[in-house]
Amino acid sequence: MKKRDTFFVGLMLFSMFFGAGNLIFPPFLGMGAGTSFWPAIIGFIITGVGLPLLVISAIALVKDGGNALGNRVHPWFGAAFTVMVYLSIGPFFGVPRNANVAFEMGFKPFLGNVHASQSLLLLGFTAVFFLLVFLLSLNPSKVVDYMGRIITPTLLISIVVLCVTGFFKLNKPLQGPNETYQTATLFKGFIDGYSTMDALAALAFGIVILSTIQQKGVTDQKQLTAYTVKAGFVAGGALALVYAGIGLIGARMASYGTFDNGTALLSSAATILLGNGGKILLGFIFTLACFTTCVGLTIACGQYFSKMARKLSYRTVVTLVTVVSFLIANLGLNQIISISVPFLVMAYPLTIVLVTLAFFHRFFGGSQKVYASAMFLTGFVSLYDGLKMFGLKWSLLESLMSQLPFASVGLGWVVPAVVGGLVGFVLEKLSPAPARSKGLNPKRIS
Repeated sequence: MKKRDTFFVGLMLFSMFFGAGNLIFPPFLGMGAGTSFWPAIIGFIITGVGLPLLVISAIALVKDGGNALGNRVHPWFGAAFTVMVYLSIGPFFGVPRNANVAFEMGFKPFLGNVHASQSLLLLGFTAVFFLLVFLLSLNPSKVVDYMGRIITPTLLISIVVLCVTGFFKLNKPLQGPNETYQTATLFKGFIDGYSTMDALAALAFGIVILSTIQQKGVTDQKQLTAYTVKAGFVAGGALALVYAGIGLIGARMASYGTFDNGTALLSSAATILLGNGGKILLGFIFTLACFTTCVGLTIACGQYFSKMARKLSYRTVVTLVTVVSFLIANLGLNQIISISVPFLVMAYPLTIVLVTLAFFHRFFGGSQKVYASAMFLTGFVSLYDGLKMFGLKWSLLESLMSQLPFASVGLGWVVPAVVGGLVGFVLEKLSPAPARSKGLNPKRIS
């Protein structure tokens, strides 16, 4: 495969990752961090870019992607976990959320004094939006041409225009960090990077990238892995530059007022920089970013579920995903978030631990006990965190969970994951030799 092809595959991956959340969180971080911006954004990039790249690399190392990783815990877990991930980042949350944000930022601001019902306007917008998503998703082999060669460069150019204009026009000195970023700034940015949820999306996108590279004639596993990692670095580099650029806009906008979220901040910045043209440019950026992410997620779901359920064709799955996403999108953004976020809170720690174990796979011989023990304790904590977001709390369990290290910053699962892995390792060593021999060959990757 030519270097140019690898570059455009990387741009395609960037456009899949770069959705609504990727635009909103960096500028809001910048506003809060102020003079501590660079440590904060570096921490954000480590998890917002580095972690998804690790997931992509892990997917490239195994056959059948996330399902194969999950099977190392247990086949039933592999199936259930992967289905949960695809549904949450696909039709149940990720796709409808992006469609709603595209409506809120790319369409609604230009309605003026239109008195039509917002629900009817959302219905009309999402009908057209998902029709286009459906049509483009039907030909995944063409996506690299549409997204990598046309849509993504257009998106990047638009973002560059906004960032460069902001660099010259927003020239007030940075303010001091707010209370959140006054201490442990790097670590706070590190935690903020989770908000993009791209590590979950990477489980799905990894398969799309592998399929795209295979369609270029690459079949050797080592070459597949190498090209996938290279494409990942192209996407990661572009993401890091964009995060730094729009994050710096947020840091400089702190002198112009206070803002409730990154959406309001960027909207004000675009108006200050380019007037009404800035609103149009920002609406275009949001719509294009959300659209490309929806296409990427729809293709990923189509490829996974059509492979898992042989009786369902790829076209049928894409149709179902777009129809379900369309229906859920019309529930409204707040309702989608209130219902779906708890599922993401449960899934994200499991994903991090599973991918981390994949990179240490050979050091513990691929023991199922290590995988199962680490995932069990991680899942116990993350499951409770998710249920707590639904309002289900138990005083005794809450008091115990609050004592866990890092629980105050949402990382109470970290120590249980480490303890679980160590317990599994000890159990494996204490098992009779014939039982240990059933484990995976440490020299094998998949």
